[in-house]
Amino acid sequence: MTTKQHAQYGRLMLDLAGTRLADHEREQLQNPHIGGVILFARNVESREQISALVKQIRAASSQVLIAVDQEGGRVQRFRDGFTRFPPMQKLGDLVAQDSSAGLALTKDAGWLMAAEVIACGLDISFAPVLDVDRDTSSIIGDRSFSDQPQSVIEIAQAFIDGMHEAGMAATGKHFPGHGGIVADSHLEAPVDTRSWDELEAHDLKPFDALSESLDGIMPAHITFPAVDPDSVGFSAFWLQTILRKRLGFEGVIFSDDLTMKGADIVGGYVDKAKLALDAGCDMILVCNCPEGAIEVLDFMASAAVDGSDKIARMRASQSISWDELENHPRRLDIIKKLQELDAK
Repeated sequence: MTTKQHAQYGRLMLDLAGTRLADHEREQLQNPHIGGVILFARNVESREQISALVKQIRAASSQVLIAVDQEGGRVQRFRDGFTRFPPMQKLGDLVAQDSSAGLALTKDAGWLMAAEVIACGLDISFAPVLDVDRDTSSIIGDRSFSDQPQSVIEIAQAFIDGMHEAGMAATGKHFPGHGGIVADSHLEAPVDTRSWDELEAHDLKPFDALSESLDGIMPAHITFPAVDPDSVGFSAFWLQTILRKRLGFEGVIFSDDLTMKGADIVGGYVDKAKLALDAGCDMILVCNCPEGAIEVLDFMASAAVDGSDKIARMRASQSISWDELENHPRRLDIIKKLQELDAK
């Protein structure tokens, strides 16, 4: 699949209600402010059905980025007919035991995850998780490769290399790090009291080291009051001064879902959308709340929010079919190794 780098994409990513595109959703996708769709488990019956749904989406709008969360472990939306990926912590533990074998399997896992998603016609999975954690965060935990920054860097780079080999752009999350607090930003508004020096020496390291390898970054709905009074996804300091200028990141900044409780501290949907865009988000996500998405679309139309040509860079850069992939020797070998790892 090729992309037009100059194409202007709408800056809202939203979700769908079911396994087929409803008439009102087909009409809505023609709104020029919609540039992305994210699929959840409720949108899935089978590989064939996912592929058909993606074709319906693309028929409604040719300029749309289609995404999913297909990390592995407890965050894997596509399951039946797909490889079951273990939590990334298991890959990290393997690297700690056998660096060469672990990094090779991590790259292979990145390739296979991306290839299976692309084979259904999607563009990206929001991966990898770059949070530095093991047992602290209730929402991250075993989604992280390691609780050591240098290990996260090394292992995530291998996973990113695999994704890129398959033709998928990589999105690091959750900037500048969600691993230092217990609270789940889906359910509350977390506050991390650590200093800038502590963050720079620990959580920020993977984002800094991998800034040139990453195509996208998703900020966390966390406030670090010792650094900046604003929650990261609504903070020009975090997104512009630190991420863009200090770390030199030039890719796409995605907001985390604006329906999460961690985002509610700044107000309603229009407030959240405006602040996220003003802070520097290239694309904002509003999921599981159709009314909120409509409010944001109305705001974007009234404010004449410009599209973004950066988002086109996140489209899949090559394609593979399930006929090619199903019994591919590399796929079968990776599945066997992942099953052995998950059984340990």
